[in-house]
Amino acid sequence: MPSTTIFLPAIAMVLLTILVTFRMFGERVRQVKSEKISFREIPSSSQMATRFADTRAADNYKNLFEAPVLFYLALIVAFAADQVTPLTLALAWGYVGLRFVHSWIHCSYNRVRDRLYVFLASNLVLWAMWGLLGVGILRG
Repeated sequence: MPSTTIFLPAIAMVLLTILVTFRMFGERVRQVKSEKISFREIPSSSQMATRFADTRAADNYKNLFEAPVLFYLALIVAFAADQVTPLTLALAWGYVGLRFVHSWIHCSYNRVRDRLYVFLASNLVLWAMWGLLGVGILRG
């Protein structure tokens, strides 16, 4: 297995971010038009949050730049430390799958309990990945 395959999950995460970006943009355009919101009324994220009725996609977009930063770093560390294994790759794809589910829940029906369980599961997968990388690096 080529070690560069570890970057395929990163490409999938970037695709997810792009999809959420389009969803967020579409929602904002729809709300600006339907509610006749002036751009002067929404110069900051806090003012947008009070003016827009639906901020699910925007909230999810922000989430995609929080814990996933550690995911992207883990992929780079796995590659640089020659720790790309089938298990590392499976954990990476598991994380991506859970983040897709999390984004779908967040941008659609947004039941917090469901979202929380998927969020926790994705973090457990991410921590397992980091644990595996740490052990692999220490064994050298």
